[in-house]
Amino acid sequence: MKTILFSILAAAGVFATVSCASSTEANQDTATAQNAQTGGSYTNITAGNFQKTVNEQEAIVIDVRTPMETAEGVIEGCDMMIDFKSSNFGTEIAKLDKSKAYVIYCRSGGRSASASQYMIDNGFKKVYNLEGGITGWTGNVVKP
Repeated sequence: MKTILFSILAAAGVFATVSCASSTEANQDTATAQNAQTGGSYTNITAGNFQKTVNEQEAIVIDVRTPMETAEGVIEGCDMMIDFKSSNFGTEIAKLDKSKAYVIYCRSGGRSASASQYMIDNGFKKVYNLEGGITGWTGNVVKP
């Protein structure tokens, strides 16, 4: 009886493993297809990799926080401020050169992730999102 029960459990385990592997592959294929449709995805970077990315990619740094937030200070070297919540956000982004690299940040990383994806969806190829936003920033902050 124990042998039969063990055999049934072993077969169920093999079936579950094969099922999960197929599901994972399907999810990866779906993600790849979505990226192909949108033209790709942005890259998350840490505060520690920020300056290296800016230098190596000759990236333009954009703060997407509100004017009230940016008045408190921006990351030193910030090139421009485009309020993600503003009704003219899309118009301002459309004015940018799609062939250049951009590092996007906000307060904590949520808006900048959305802004980064918006840029990718609109034909930008090199977009980097600062994980944790200015909250996770350890470098200099200056008044705009």
